Amino acid sequence: QVQLVESGGGLVQPGGSLRLSCVVSGRTSTFATMGWFRQAPGKEREFVAAFRANGGGTYYADSVKGRFTISRDNAKSTLYLQMDNLRPEDTATYLCAFDNSRLIVSSLWTAEQYDYWGQGTQVTVSS
Repeated sequence: QVQLVESGGGLVQPGGSLRLSCVVSGRTSTFATMGWFRQAPGKEREFVAAFRANGGGTYYADSVKGRFTISRDNAKSTLYLQMDNLRPEDTATYLCAFDNSRLIVSSLWTAEQYDYWGQGTQVTVSS
C-alpha cells in the first residue's frame, strides 16, 4: 500500500506562484510513476505533469508547459509541483497520483492508470 498526502495549495493572484508537495509513504518501487492531476468543479480530471523515476523523464500538459515544474526529493520521499505565472484557469483541486510501475508514455495522461491518489489540495487563482 502507498499513501499520498498533498499540501501547499491556497489563494494566489494571477501571475503568482505556489509550490505543491506530495509526501509518499509505503512500499514503493524504484521505477514508479508519479503525477499531478487537477479537477475543477463540473470538469473531468485533467493531467498536469508526470515524473517517471530512475531516468524515466518528466512530462507536461501543453497548458502548463513552461510554467509548471515537477520534481522529486528522494531523501524526503516528496513529489513537488512548482507552479509559476499562475492563471485563473489553473484554479482546481490538485491531486497527487502514484503507480508502482513505469507507465508507458502514452498512458501517463490517463487517470485510471494510476493506482494510488492523494486527497487533493485546492488552488485558487483570483484577484
